[in-house]
Amino acid sequence: MEGRTEMGNAHLTRRALLGGATAVALGAVTGTTAAAATPTGEVPALWREFTRTPFTHPQIPYVGRAGFRTGATRFPRHPVVADVTDFGAVPDGTTDCAPAINRAVAAAGRAGGGTVLIPPGVFRIDGLVRIGYDDVVLRGAGSSRTTLYATRSLTELIGVYGSRYGGTKSAWSWAGGLIWLAPAARWDSLAAAVKAQAWPFEGWTGNKRDEWTTLTAVAPARQGDWTVTVADASRLRPGGLVLLRIADDAAHTLLQHMSGGGPGPAAYYWGDKTKLLSYIPYEWPVRIAHVHGHEVTLERPLPLDLRPEWNPQFTTHVRELTGAGVEGLTLEAVQTPQSPHLLDKGYNGVVLQCAYDCWADDVTVRNVDNGFGLVAASACTLRRTRVGGRGAHHPYFCREGSHDNLIEDFTIEQRTVPAPADTQLHGINVEGLSSYNVWSRGEMQMGTFDSHRGLPFANVRTDITVGNNGRHGGDANAGPLFGARFTHWNIRVTNHRAGLMKIDGVAPHSATVGLDECTEFDQTDVPDFTGDLHSRLELYPTTNTVRPRNLYEAQRALRR
Repeated sequence: MEGRTEMGNAHLTRRALLGGATAVALGAVTGTTAAAATPTGEVPALWREFTRTPFTHPQIPYVGRAGFRTGATRFPRHPVVADVTDFGAVPDGTTDCAPAINRAVAAAGRAGGGTVLIPPGVFRIDGLVRIGYDDVVLRGAGSSRTTLYATRSLTELIGVYGSRYGGTKSAWSWAGGLIWLAPAARWDSLAAAVKAQAWPFEGWTGNKRDEWTTLTAVAPARQGDWTVTVADASRLRPGGLVLLRIADDAAHTLLQHMSGGGPGPAAYYWGDKTKLLSYIPYEWPVRIAHVHGHEVTLERPLPLDLRPEWNPQFTTHVRELTGAGVEGLTLEAVQTPQSPHLLDKGYNGVVLQCAYDCWADDVTVRNVDNGFGLVAASACTLRRTRVGGRGAHHPYFCREGSHDNLIEDFTIEQRTVPAPADTQLHGINVEGLSSYNVWSRGEMQMGTFDSHRGLPFANVRTDITVGNNGRHGGDANAGPLFGARFTHWNIRVTNHRAGLMKIDGVAPHSATVGLDECTEFDQTDVPDFTGDLHSRLELYPTTNTVRPRNLYEAQRALRR
């Protein structure tokens, strides 16, 4: 199984990359080996450029290590340590089984981890299911055989949850899940804050962003570097998780750097973007691969430059959840009408929060307000997930500084009932300085690519069929829709609407490659930055012509 054993291969030689890149680029023409390449597709110049400078390319981010354990293709198979029926769960559709499921999960946690089985059947849950222990996996018999039937919302279970930015919005419109994977202590503090109506920050440094201490200062380095120099390595250990914390200066040069730099971002007025400024410092969790003297090698390359004026440092963070997962089940909420926009009650699906190296596999959610959430989650994989039923606000959301995640083989089904008035459909959301996330091999029968302001950057959407009938959201005070290095690669747009698909005219330092012919209608955006965006458009208009077909898989193959 792939995993942390790969960290010793963090440094890829230029010769190995070029050799592997040639095989991938040629082989991807037919999806076979390089020797079998035939002219059934086109390899764009951008791909050839990328293989020469994969960690520093100006338009395409390196995401070849996104996901659980840097992109492991298999998840761990832990021994079974509990069956929920032994703790009182009954698959009769009427008994509240949430307490029994949570008791089984807690028992697995006390045992040091393991698999908690849910057999086939319908298990009613009148409360939420929490997974807050490392290496605990909640496993059903398959999404078509095991169903958790949820009867109550997070508003009923925890309380009204207001926005930390004021107003009358419900934060359950973008937070929390009825299956909630989060460290136990972090979840307890979040729930206590909601009940006290002290609306919290939700990430790695606590409710007030003050639960951290400095481990060491980090010397200047460049985006794409794998090894950095630190002032004091005495508290750093191979395999340990640290938080890279990067502040900004008064001129907002860090935000400009996230936007690609140059005259446009320099001229942009950042001072009144209060919501965006609250996301700074940028916090990036990363596991340490090696420590040699003052030299520290990371399991992923640096996402940004490190400059002295940004005071880069490795810090502590709240305890992460790691090695946990949920598999093989459907979460179906009691069917209620979708709430007006931003007033969701919290019939939400599966959320991973302050989680690192966690996953969901073969999981379906139905009749939910919001489907699958990544909230300050990093290096996690959502695989074979599906959102269906009466229609969701955010089928998928990725926010509060979530990085290096992989969402693959995902489906958003067409809604089963008409959308009520005053509701909103987004799609696959990303916001809040979230970076280096990948959406791969998707079928979106409805929804859109929801870049939701808050300056997300360096994210990839590849090999996706999309209906593109949703709209993006985002408050004006959250700043730009796009930071630098967004890439849309091999995207099939069934309604031929250009908005949020063809991004060369709005996203700085972006790449749009292999896209159906589209025209502008419905929601139409203008660039946030003036002047040359330094974006690239190739193989437009084409359908399924670009080779390699899947940018993430091709990048992954480079490292082998």
